[in-house]
Amino acid sequence: MLLLASASPARRRLLEQAAIPHRVQVSGVDEEAISHPDPAQLVQLLARAKAGAVLESGLDREVSAVLGCDSVLAFDGEVFGKPADPQEAISRWRRMRGAWGELHTGHALLDPAGAERVAVVTTRVLFADLSDAEIEAYVATGEPLQCAGGFALEGRGGCLVERLDGCFSNVIGLSLPLLRQWLSAA
Repeated sequence: MLLLASASPARRRLLEQAAIPHRVQVSGVDEEAISHPDPAQLVQLLARAKAGAVLESGLDREVSAVLGCDSVLAFDGEVFGKPADPQEAISRWRRMRGAWGELHTGHALLDPAGAERVAVVTTRVLFADLSDAEIEAYVATGEPLQCAGGFALEGRGGCLVERLDGCFSNVIGLSLPLLRQWLSAA
């Protein structure tokens, strides 16, 4: 059984929809304590830290591996995690509208025997050219405050994305094709 080191309901739903048996154990890693100027490296470090923290806490015999993930949106040279408040979400969306960003998700799969796989999957995202009123209405739903980059592809934010170049599930928080490859190789 897979142990997901994440509090993300979207990642849990992806695993459930893919019929991958799993349980959840939140890592408790202080994400603010980990930094790196390269967003792809940052999410790999965060994913590895989360999976490592859960692995070190001790596992029961049913657990075959621990999966840690973390996502950020890279836009115009900046890293966008979850917006701190509605004003930050509105400001970001005004910058992102009509433009491309890169959603990076770090993945770390660790097993109790010491095997480790760490990778990042990047998906390009083209955001719709929204009016100020559309942006404010979306932010008022509260959804953008819960998500890296300020949007949820699987929620209302899905209507605000014009195009993806890369892995769809990666934008939700976990690359199912990558995980399938890793699990089938194990």
